[in-house]
Amino acid sequence: MYMLYKSTRGISKKITSPYAILNGIAEDGGLYVPEELPKLDKDIKDLVAYSYQELALYIISLFFPEFSQEELKIAISDAYDESFSDQQITPTVKVGDLYFLELFHGPTLAFKDIALTLLPKLIELSALRDKSKKQPVVLTATSGDTGKAALQGFAGVNGVKIIVFYPEDGVSPIQKLQMITQEGNNTSVIGIKGNFDDAQKGVKELFKNEPLKEKLADKGYFFTSANSINIGRLVPQVVYYFYSYLSLLRNKEIQPGEEINFAVPTGNFGDIFAGYYAKLMGLPVNKLICASNENNVLYHFFNNGIYDSRRELKTTTSPSMDILISSNLERLLYEISERDSEATKNLMEELSQKGFYKLTDKIKAGLKDFYSNFALEEEVASTIYSLYKSTGYLMDTHTAVAYSVLKKYKEDCKDSTKTVILSTASPFKFSKALCSALDIELSEKDIFEASYKLSEASGIPIPKAIEELKEKPILHKASCTPEEMKIKVQNILNI
Repeated sequence: MYMLYKSTRGISKKITSPYAILNGIAEDGGLYVPEELPKLDKDIKDLVAYSYQELALYIISLFFPEFSQEELKIAISDAYDESFSDQQITPTVKVGDLYFLELFHGPTLAFKDIALTLLPKLIELSALRDKSKKQPVVLTATSGDTGKAALQGFAGVNGVKIIVFYPEDGVSPIQKLQMITQEGNNTSVIGIKGNFDDAQKGVKELFKNEPLKEKLADKGYFFTSANSINIGRLVPQVVYYFYSYLSLLRNKEIQPGEEINFAVPTGNFGDIFAGYYAKLMGLPVNKLICASNENNVLYHFFNNGIYDSRRELKTTTSPSMDILISSNLERLLYEISERDSEATKNLMEELSQKGFYKLTDKIKAGLKDFYSNFALEEEVASTIYSLYKSTGYLMDTHTAVAYSVLKKYKEDCKDSTKTVILSTASPFKFSKALCSALDIELSEKDIFEASYKLSEASGIPIPKAIEELKEKPILHKASCTPEEMKIKVQNILNI
């Protein structure tokens, strides 16, 4: 069996899923999507008893049928192992009348682990089918969590190099330390003197640089991506939407077929788009609540049909959402335009050339499955404080953005549909911001003080992955301007 993938912009040729995973981004600059989106061929009720690993095997097989069941089973078993602190991998926790889908139990304490523990194995399987036998170079921009999760996943993987660019002043101290202490002879980490959008734009330009790609090929290399522009990164995220729904069914919180909402803290749009794929596949989803921080470009897009990136990027306490160009939104444009690749290409060209685009009324009508709003910094802090004081539940800043927006959704829409909030990172990755929200005084002596004081106040142990950082040496000290990214890559690869 096989499934063909094509570009959202319609120019590149159709390819099978292993080649879509290896290429990361299409030659025409578009993102790969299945030629035909798979649908569930089992009733939701029949999946209730599935473990996370069994469900992942079922869902991922629908997208990537070129891999054998045994290959995928081994890859999934290796990915979702004891490195996750919860056997459910992504448990849904009830707090009062709220539901939190906890996605931070992996090795780097963020939701990116769900896909990036598996993606290296998918790339290895795909490379076995690549007749060129060239060596993958994983080129990735990060707003914080993707970088460490990708580095962790690819470190030591034979035949693969990984290069991560991050905004030097645009990630939390813990996020930065996680990346620059990363071990592995095949890993490179470079700080950008700019923001995430600068890093992401630079990476995309490197992917499209034909002379550079020719030099890579001469040396036996090719670029691939660990960002959610890569379909191999996006598909594993579809699984936890189904798993959360099934968890509610198992616990008799909902009835079979009952629709629920998901509130998702959103930056690059990959996480929430995975939920949209789940809905299109047959998951009973009422609304996908797109939660932004003060960088609220998506709020304006969903409410007036205009995507306008011509604004100054704000640095917030939820840095993984400090993004003005949401790459995965291109896949949504493709779907809501009734898979019109020409319309999608034109909109993306407008964004590139003018910094904005406006949807036609017909395309804008496709946004009906979404609600969007944003949270101010003071709302994020007060939400963390009020939930902790009333329930003892501690959530990170990104999760607090989602909960803040959920409250606005309920007020605006008077909707009593049960809603799952995606909790995307451990609170200890942003302990300084949480201490501030909880009025815990800090002396600013070192970056670990906040973690210890947060643990002391909450009674929650500091995660081992953060505790271990204290003893790790700084291994990556390189930095550059966005204009120097190409030179850095060439030096690392000696081309």
